Amino acid sequence: MDALKKEDAYTVEDIYALPDGERAELIDGQIYYMAPPGWNHQKISMFLSKEISSYIEKNGGQCEVLAAPFAVFLNEDDRNYVEPDIAVICDQSKLDEKGCHGAPDWIIEIVSQSSKSRDYMIKLFKYRTAGVREYWIVDPGRQMVTVYGFEKETVELYSYGEAVPAGIYEDFSIKLQ
Repeated sequence: MDALKKEDAYTVEDIYALPDGERAELIDGQIYYMAPPGWNHQKISMFLSKEISSYIEKNGGQCEVLAAPFAVFLNEDDRNYVEPDIAVICDQSKLDEKGCHGAPDWIIEIVSQSSKSRDYMIKLFKYRTAGVREYWIVDPGRQMVTVYGFEKETVELYSYGEAVPAGIYEDFSIKLQ
């Protein structure tokens, strides 16, 4: 039997052993290094986090809104570790000081040139199979938001300026400008 190649066998331990300041995600044992986010990316992340947090607080909700860098261990294994741009977690028992253990209810990724194929393909599949209820891909370059409602098996596309409804809440939508 052939020995596993190292690139096929990375674990969460390898992520924690990275040099200070180096960020990466681990999906099915494969490491994906992450470039630092730019100004526009951070501006969008802060805006969305604030809008969602305000809605939850105003309505007495129990969900937590956490922005990257924040660890999400999608599966009960040591081969998957992601840092979504925004994670909304409604089951408090999934949270501890290390991060979120299990699928968040809602994940938002803000696309950059370096993350595009990972966000649109690899993470889409991974989030769906892990049990994420809703996944938004915000694409500043195209000024589009793609919304995957995994529970109802829907895919919707919205342009900036349109109200984008949050599927996990009945009466909440966000408009990106």
